[in-house]
Amino acid sequence: MEALSLAEPRPADAAAGPCGVVTLDVDSRGYCSEHEHATRAHYGQRLAALIGCAFEGEYAAAAPPGSRHYFVPSDTLSDPARVRALGILGVDDLFGGVVPYAFVATKVISHPLIGGGDAARPQGWSTRFAGEVGDATLPGFSCFGADEAMRAGRAMLGAGAVRLKRVTATGGRGQIVVDSAQALDNCIGAMDQADIGRHGLVLEANLQDPITWSVGQVLVAGMVVSYYGVQRTTSDNAGEEVYGGSDLVMRRGDFDALIAGIVSPSLRRAVEQARRYHCAVIDCYPGFFASRVNYDVAQGADRSGQWRSGVLEQSWRVGGATGAEIAGLEVFRADPGRHEVRASCFEVYGASAPVPAGAIVAYQGTDSRIGPLVKYTTLPGEHHADAP
Repeated sequence: MEALSLAEPRPADAAAGPCGVVTLDVDSRGYCSEHEHATRAHYGQRLAALIGCAFEGEYAAAAPPGSRHYFVPSDTLSDPARVRALGILGVDDLFGGVVPYAFVATKVISHPLIGGGDAARPQGWSTRFAGEVGDATLPGFSCFGADEAMRAGRAMLGAGAVRLKRVTATGGRGQIVVDSAQALDNCIGAMDQADIGRHGLVLEANLQDPITWSVGQVLVAGMVVSYYGVQRTTSDNAGEEVYGGSDLVMRRGDFDALIAGIVSPSLRRAVEQARRYHCAVIDCYPGFFASRVNYDVAQGADRSGQWRSGVLEQSWRVGGATGAEIAGLEVFRADPGRHEVRASCFEVYGASAPVPAGAIVAYQGTDSRIGPLVKYTTLPGEHHADAP
C-alpha cells in the first residue's frame, strides 16, 4: 500500500522555492474559536521551522503575484475553485486535506444509505464506498431524512442499542444512545429536520465501554510518518465528556511500515481498517488528497457481547492529536536515524489545570466560548528545546 503521495507532482512552472506558512479560516462558523486560532498559529510556527520558511500569520488574499504559501487550514478544503486560486496543488502545499464535496470530510460517508437508489443523498455521493469499506466500519446507516432515519433505527434496534450522531458535531459531542423505538422517534423528532436533510444523520451500533484508537499519517518536509495511539476523554467546563488527548506511537514510513511492527491482533486490525477506509476514499472520491489524516477506530462489545471493531470517522485537518504529530516530526527531523517516537497530547479544562515541566504548550488561556483550557504535548524520555 502506498503512502499518501496522492496529488499530482507540482508542475515545473509553478511557484517554487521558499514559501510562507499561513493559517487559513475556511469557514468562520467552524474551528475558528479563540483557542483554535491560537493553536493553529502555534502549529504554523513549528511547521514553518520544519519546512524551512517563515511563518506569516493569517493568510492575506492580497499576496504578491507569484508568491507561494503553505497553508494550515481550519478545516478540510472542499471548494475546488478556491483550492486552485490558493495555489494548492498537492500535499506539499498544506497541512490538512482537500475533498471534492463538503460531505466527504464528515462521518456521514462511513455508512451506506437505507433504501437503495430511492434514498435521499447529496450530489457526488459514491454508491461504491460502502462496499469498498466493507467491515472496516461498525454496522450502521447514514440518512438524509427523518423518516429514513427512523426506519434505519428500527432495523438496527433488534441487534442492540443504537448511537445517533449529528454529523456536524465533533469531539464526542452531539451523540445520543437509544434502546427503544419510542426513544428513537422522540430523539429524531426533536432534531432539526432541515439539518438532517442538509448534513445527514449517522446511526451506528453502540459499543459498551469501547477503546478508541487514533490511526494516522502525516507528510511534512519530505517526511512520511504513520502512527497509532489511544484516545482519552475528559470533562469540559460544562461537565460534558469530550476528547482529552491521545498517546501516540509514531514510526517512519507508510501504513504498511506501521503494521509490520504491530504484534497485537486487535491493534493490527484497527490499523488495517483505517488503511482500508483511507484507500476507499482515494478510490471513490477522485480529487481527494491530504498531508494529514487521522482515523478514529472503536473496539468493544455490543449489547449481545459480540466484539466489534470499526472506523468511526476521519479527520483531514488540524486535529486534537496534531500537537503530538508535530512534536514527533521535530524529533525525526533532528535525528534522521530515529525510527520511532512516542508523544502524548492533552486537553485539560479548568482554571487550575497543571502543566508538567518540559511540556510543549500550544494554548493556555480562557476561551470566551468554552472557558479555561490548556493544550500541551509531552515527549516521554525526550530532552528537547522549547518550541516557539
